[in-house]
Amino acid sequence: MWFVVVGCVLLAMKLIDYGFAAEWSWLWILLPFGLAVVWWTFADAVGLTKQREMDKLEERKHERRRKHMEALGLNWRRDRRVAVIKEARVVPQTMAATKKTEEERHNRDVITAFLPSRQEMPPPRVDDKAA
Repeated sequence: MWFVVVGCVLLAMKLIDYGFAAEWSWLWILLPFGLAVVWWTFADAVGLTKQREMDKLEERKHERRRKHMEALGLNWRRDRRVAVIKEARVVPQTMAATKKTEEERHNRDVITAFLPSRQEMPPPRVDDKAA
């Protein structure tokens, strides 16, 4: 952008024969426009312009969401802090899964102990477990 501004100033000075640019060659006057083309080509190839555009869109989205939450009377910052605190309090999944498995095993044993089919079955042999 700055290359274009400098190029326009130099071009205007050259056309009205004002200042130092009146004596310069046309090559030096048009050089900033060529540099602008090179910069834009480089920025597009690297993805710099697309990334800036995506950042601006993301910022607008967050700002719009914040305004809507305030209009509804919801404190979105408090909700975020509460969510972080709740996540910190969560019991690790491995411990909860083990405890649940033990509880399920106990409940299954209690329920099946009174079933007639369970009482009639002979105790398992040691050879059956090995196979």
